[in-house]
Amino acid sequence: MSQVLQPGKAHTMDEFIAELRLLKAWAGNPSITEITRRVHAAWQRAGRPRSEWPARSTVGNCFQLGRRRPNSDLLLAVVHALVGGDAASFAAWRLALHTVLGEAEASSRATAADRLPDLPAHHVTRRPLLKEAARLLDGSAHPTLVLHGMAGTGKTVLALALGHQLRTATPQPGPILYADLHGRDNEAPATDPAAVLDTFLRLLGVTGDRVPRGLAPRAALFHQLLDRRRALVVLDDAADEEQLRPLLPHDSTCRTLVTSRHDLRGIDDVHRLHVPAFTPQEAADLLHRTAGPDRLHAHPDDVRRITRTLGCHPLALTVIGRHLRDHPAWAPADYLKEPLTMLAMEGGLRAALARSTARLDASAHHLLRLLVLHPCRDIDVPTTAALLGTTADTATQHLAALAAEHLMEASAPGRFRMPALVRAYAEQRLGIDEPASAISRAAQRLEFHLTAESLSLIGPAGPAETAVPRNAGRMPTSARRPRTVRRAEPWQRDLPVRAAAPSPQPA
Repeated sequence: MSQVLQPGKAHTMDEFIAELRLLKAWAGNPSITEITRRVHAAWQRAGRPRSEWPARSTVGNCFQLGRRRPNSDLLLAVVHALVGGDAASFAAWRLALHTVLGEAEASSRATAADRLPDLPAHHVTRRPLLKEAARLLDGSAHPTLVLHGMAGTGKTVLALALGHQLRTATPQPGPILYADLHGRDNEAPATDPAAVLDTFLRLLGVTGDRVPRGLAPRAALFHQLLDRRRALVVLDDAADEEQLRPLLPHDSTCRTLVTSRHDLRGIDDVHRLHVPAFTPQEAADLLHRTAGPDRLHAHPDDVRRITRTLGCHPLALTVIGRHLRDHPAWAPADYLKEPLTMLAMEGGLRAALARSTARLDASAHHLLRLLVLHPCRDIDVPTTAALLGTTADTATQHLAALAAEHLMEASAPGRFRMPALVRAYAEQRLGIDEPASAISRAAQRLEFHLTAESLSLIGPAGPAETAVPRNAGRMPTSARRPRTVRRAEPWQRDLPVRAAAPSPQPA
């Protein structure tokens, strides 16, 4: 076949159709009627019913540009009608079409632009974090900053605020590139970095026919084009290091902001900044702004109670603020703990936390749910091991996995704390995902461990002040089942306990 025909160079559907038009001319420019006749004959030989045979106008549409829903089966039939028995040529065209359709599907999931999205109307400026972020980037030889934290803590808003600030402060700024990488989208896979680079290159002026095929060539051209360009690149919701690495500029004049629920430790030469929940004042400001200027002005005590109950969590506060705005019949005092957490979960927090748990293995999932049986805010490794009925090393690994997803926080060496809203989510999942018998056994192990630990503190002077909490091992109200949790037997309370290993298991 003539070297003029190169279906493999097509990256878009329109480019493929342009090549198909050249193929038609190379094949002697048969009429649409003749091509339709050849397609009908081929499909008849293949045993396809007449009801599936395409009309002449449908075949003609295969040569039209701007098609959004191409019929790949018919396109290949048209190609076959034009190349005849040339099997090698037909295979090349089929591969080109499948590649174009695959890239089109990937590109359709790539949300990229040459401008920053606007900040939300009611956003709260987090000056201390902005100041620290600017300090990390200022004069750095590696001006890439990873903003990481729990779901819903405002990482994206902080990145956009910082991006706008950097853009304003940069003399002779270069191009802006923004992409949503969909790292935590349960409805679709994370965005293919090759698709993001395809869009970035086009935004930087590369025409479609000059966009290289494949991730590595695209990344190389991307890095070349950003050399000394003073670009600002914002990569929102990165899934992992593999997705992120080819999208990072190599030039020190380019500043890059990344948001993720992970700290992305596998990426070298970047700065990292943990994005926590709001301060009490920031939380109150967001609640006032979202609910409306006069909705909470006369209720400062309720504002403090609401923000405290929600752990100053930005997404949860936004949900409740909107509910306050849209439901004037609800007095601020009506927002008690139970409706607060339920409203926050229904408003999007449950879905956000579910996306955070998606990468956990089954054992870490299991631990997340069982942790709500522990009555105190903090838990140590030996108690976690007893709760799971496993070793201290295994318990440590699972706690680290939860901490990596910001579902637990290290409160002290060897001790971890679960945020209030994560605990509320885990309570809901406990009653749904764990059988009552497993909950009962875990509660027994926990109560036995805490009882033995308490008895070990009794010395010559008598009982120590530390005692087993009265609700140790009891299921949260939202997760209770008809079965009751049996208390540890008296003979079990006399068994010795080793602090660095799991407690002996009750029979």
